Amino acid sequence: MVASSSSLKLQDLIQEIREAKTQAQEREVIQKECAHIRASFRDGDPLHRHRQLTKLLYVHLLGYPAHFGQMECLKLIASPRFTDKRVGYLGAMLLLDERQDAHLLITNSIKNDLSQGIQAVQGLALCTLSATGSAEMCRDLATEVEKLLLQPSAYVRKKAVLTAVHMIRKAPELSDIFLPPCAQLLHEHHHGILLGTITLITELCERSPAALKHFRKMVPQLVHILRTVVTTGYSKEHSISGVSDPFLQVQILRLLRILGRNHEESSETMNDLLAQVATNTDTSRNAGNAVLFETVLTIMDIRSAAGLRVLAVNILGRFLLNTDRNIRYVALTSLLRLVQSDHSAVQRHRPTVVECLREPDGSLSRRALELSLALVNSSNVQAMIQELQGFLESCPPDLQADCASGILLAAERFAPTKRWHIDTTLRVLTTAGTHVRDDAVASLTQLIGGAQELHAYSVRRLYSALAEDISQQPLVQAATWCIGEYGDLLLEGSCEETEPLQVEEEEVLALLERVLQSHMSLPATRGYALTALVKLSTRLRGDKSCLDVELQQRAVEYNTLFQKYDHMRAAILEKIPLVERGGSQVDEEAKESKETAQLSEAAPVPTEPQASKLLDLLDLLDGPSGDAQHPRPLDPTPGSALIHLLNLPCAPPPPAPIPNLKVFEREGLQLDLSFVRPPGTPTLLLITVTATNTSGGDVTHFICQAAVPKSFQLQLQAPSGDTVPAQGGLPMTQLLRILNPKKAPLRLKLRLTYNHFGQSVQEIFEVNNLPVEAWQ
Repeated sequence: MVASSSSLKLQDLIQEIREAKTQAQEREVIQKECAHIRASFRDGDPLHRHRQLTKLLYVHLLGYPAHFGQMECLKLIASPRFTDKRVGYLGAMLLLDERQDAHLLITNSIKNDLSQGIQAVQGLALCTLSATGSAEMCRDLATEVEKLLLQPSAYVRKKAVLTAVHMIRKAPELSDIFLPPCAQLLHEHHHGILLGTITLITELCERSPAALKHFRKMVPQLVHILRTVVTTGYSKEHSISGVSDPFLQVQILRLLRILGRNHEESSETMNDLLAQVATNTDTSRNAGNAVLFETVLTIMDIRSAAGLRVLAVNILGRFLLNTDRNIRYVALTSLLRLVQSDHSAVQRHRPTVVECLREPDGSLSRRALELSLALVNSSNVQAMIQELQGFLESCPPDLQADCASGILLAAERFAPTKRWHIDTTLRVLTTAGTHVRDDAVASLTQLIGGAQELHAYSVRRLYSALAEDISQQPLVQAATWCIGEYGDLLLEGSCEETEPLQVEEEEVLALLERVLQSHMSLPATRGYALTALVKLSTRLRGDKSCLDVELQQRAVEYNTLFQKYDHMRAAILEKIPLVERGGSQVDEEAKESKETAQLSEAAPVPTEPQASKLLDLLDLLDGPSGDAQHPRPLDPTPGSALIHLLNLPCAPPPPAPIPNLKVFEREGLQLDLSFVRPPGTPTLLLITVTATNTSGGDVTHFICQAAVPKSFQLQLQAPSGDTVPAQGGLPMTQLLRILNPKKAPLRLKLRLTYNHFGQSVQEIFEVNNLPVEAWQ
């Protein structure tokens, strides 16, 4: 009793805490008072127990430990006094949860209080059960809650309905218990009870096919309720900004969406009502926009009439003109979901979508970009690409990669002419070359190589672009390749498709020398430039120039080859034949083998008349000049022939490609692994993780984490993004570098976390079926 008398009252405690000038003073006050509270609990003071617990709950709300008050909550709940029960139940909701075994001890107390006729006590018990009840408690108390659903008191019935919603979420197998009362509760006129009943039916239909079939018979009744709310109003006190009870309207529309999905009869019953709601709802206030948005989602999810779907798309089009950014974002997201199923209806709003590209808000412009790319087709490709290129020149840096890649993909798919395709690609490389995909250079060289009539046009355009800017590495690589292949066309007469361009040999060589000596040039870029210089020695009329470059090995090889065996130059450096394109390669193998590919391209397989000359040349390079040796058989692969030709160390043939592996698939999200083992480092394995999404919703906040056994070394590179767009958009990639010095069998554990359709998902799984070629 001494401890109780010396402790502070709640008001005094609050005042002292607020008067504390430092955090240390605040902790001192709280620690001192918590000591008094503990002493009071030990003394077992029944009269002041609820006051002490009230102070402890306030301390808990400030973030300080209060777990020692859990058992006191149980004692107060078991007390016959209402003042004790009120504080005890409040403490149970704050201090207990289903992760702690102590919460199971209040099951009997809740059961006894539910059976009493005191409404206030029943309300306290129902609130606590709906807040902290575990699945086990819900199974034990479901019968008591089911009885309260039909009690005379509207106060108790409303809380019982909300508790039933919690029970269904915790234990879906309880659905059969709550099915019969729901039909009777739909006739309620009390707003809270009806809104809770609609929520309960929605939970039942989402979790039980039997309940879904049962409530489809009540679609006419739900339609009648919603029509009454729309036309005559349900209750004036629940109207907002002139919209009659928008919360009830939204909840009924969500339930109708579930009931009408993939069901022709139910969809036909609600078609007229949805048209009425879509045309009569006031859109001047946010409450009306919320109802309209739910109406649109319901129309798109059920089997609605074609005219009704067009009306829904037009509503979203009006949302795009709204001044509220949130409404515009919702409209863009919804139209992106509909672009596959209702492409022509969404196309009508293309100008408005394009205007949204210029939004200062980054999330809006990103959504507008994704929708604009999805709207590109063969009939509007030129106008849309022009708009997107204008956006690319001024868009934020974090959008340039997506915009550039999207333009290149659209141009490749819908290009009306090859010249237009070349011009579009060149403009993208000039504007945002550093942000394009890895296969952009290969795609452009493939395109130019297959258009013989545009060789002169292409080399002139690329030469002019290179002369203006040598900082964009993909542009420099494509330009130097084209100059090396078709540089002789630069010196010929004017091209009909471009303005007259007078180029001298010295200018071409000086430009390539700038590329070689620039600090911005990557090693692969210097490889392109050096190969172009060597090829120009057979295409230009002037003398050869000797340049001091960092790529000494290749320069020495070329120099040795052409000083001693100049007569072989034309045969070895003839133009590269067009190669069949197998598919886009965007993995790490393309990056690391780009320089080797340039070297291989420099020496295609010679034709049969040149075979004897090549064999003689091999003898000269491999042995003393005075000794005659038998020629070795010529390797049939172009890479091996060039290695022998340049007197490089003989290397084994490249290993067979490692097959890709699909390791994860869920709700349209798929994860594939591709493997590369660099020839120079056999203990290194490069794994490219590619995430694709064919569902109707974006996968956001995507994080992929990996773990390997201790004998391995793992390095995760930064991913290309954290969003996997819906409807098969641009995939997300991430590189894993694994060092396996012992060449032990590889095991990989992956953890994926992401958000999909509004739910947070975490998956942990182990990959044990990796191809043997990946680690042996």
